[in-house]
Amino acid sequence: MADKKEKEKKPKEYKPGKMCPKCGSKMADHKNRLSCGKCGYTEFKHD
Repeated sequence: MADKKEKEKKPKEYKPGKMCPKCGSKMADHKNRLSCGKCGYTEFKHD
């Protein structure tokens, strides 16, 4: 098992996210929307 190559783990780059206008917490960035897990506020993306 010692001869397996170990992948070097890189820390993810920090991206400042959008803040929720209702409650002020950071919103989750999904493929087609931004959503707040705390209060449920959702904004849909327009591509």
